[in-house]
Amino acid sequence: MLKNNFSGFQLEVGTDEAGRGCLSGPVVAAAVILPANFKHELLNDSKQLSEYKREILRPVIEKEALAYGISFVHHNEVDQLNVLQASITGMQRSISNMKIVPEYIIVDGNKFRKYLNIPYQTIVKGDAKYMSIAAASVLAKTYRDDFMKKIHQEFPVYNWKKNKGYPTKEHRKAIKEFGIAKYHRKTFKLLPVQLKLDV
Repeated sequence: MLKNNFSGFQLEVGTDEAGRGCLSGPVVAAAVILPANFKHELLNDSKQLSEYKREILRPVIEKEALAYGISFVHHNEVDQLNVLQASITGMQRSISNMKIVPEYIIVDGNKFRKYLNIPYQTIVKGDAKYMSIAAASVLAKTYRDDFMKKIHQEFPVYNWKKNKGYPTKEHRKAIKEFGIAKYHRKTFKLLPVQLKLDV
């Protein structure tokens, strides 16, 4: 059962990201402040939901949230920052993209950096414990999936519309066969035994 609030502050924002473990595409982060009485029977950690259920939830979250923000940290910036810093940067940017400044931040995972002077708490598996983090995970995942479907049209050989940039056998086989595309993360181990790639 997801809880509505951790801190007792009314303007508590939950934040999460999608795409950390991918070989290509951005890390996408989202931040959501939900009203105190928010309820939805489908809401859960986005990894536990089908694509269909996430698509149902997204407009509900966007309509009902007191505020939400989305941010994209693209592949080249992920390479510059490293993926953990890219995730934290993305989550902070998504908070800054909201129309409300939160009083408290709850973060999925165990790493974060101080943002403004707002108190925060990291929560491991927070997306399976708190509604606002679960809602952020749904937004981050759906916005990222949409982006991967879009760039799939440019590079269909990698089948990003299906694997979303994750390291599936099929994705790695395509990298081996066709080399890398401009959306691949150059600092990631793109093949299990790193073959020399023409970068």
